[in-house]
Amino acid sequence: MKKIYLICSLAVFIGIAAGISFFLIRDANAKIPAEVTLINQNGDSYNFGKDKTKLKLVEFIYTHCPDICPTTTQKMIDLKKDFEKSGVFGKDIEFLTITIDPYRDTPEILSDYMKGFEIENNKSWLFLTGDKENIKRDRAEIKKVTDAMQFQFKDPGNGQFVHSTFTFLIDENNKFVAKFPMGKDFDKKEVYDKVMDKIK
Repeated sequence: MKKIYLICSLAVFIGIAAGISFFLIRDANAKIPAEVTLINQNGDSYNFGKDKTKLKLVEFIYTHCPDICPTTTQKMIDLKKDFEKSGVFGKDIEFLTITIDPYRDTPEILSDYMKGFEIENNKSWLFLTGDKENIKRDRAEIKKVTDAMQFQFKDPGNGQFVHSTFTFLIDENNKFVAKFPMGKDFDKKEVYDKVMDKIK
């Protein structure tokens, strides 16, 4: 009886370890396709394959979000100040905020969102969406990015998206480095230390 208990316990342990390994390997191999092109808050084109000089902290939001998205954005603003003090923001690390609701989040809406948070409009923190004239195509482009990062989202029909709660650090080749919780669990020191370790 004891032997059966040990065998069952070992089988459960192996199953759990295999499951954890699967997710670690999946994340480690995640990469945003270089051909993905979106537009930023100024209506300018942004291609993921062109900028190979900086780490990127990627935040997924929608501007109608009542809680976790604006909380994360505010925490990233605080993190940005720390990176600026260290002289790495815009030089070694940039922020990308990508909407999962491109139908409503036009460049103008994203620009207003930035103004509401007093985020300076420059190339070091870009807010990305789709071109309304090609919105179905660009929504598919956004889906390529979320799928690559295993970020799940769904609109249940009331305009209030249900979505994953992670931000992502990717390297200069758009490959996954790490992920961090969104909202109140976003630990700016953890993110700061990970970025600085990667820069070194």
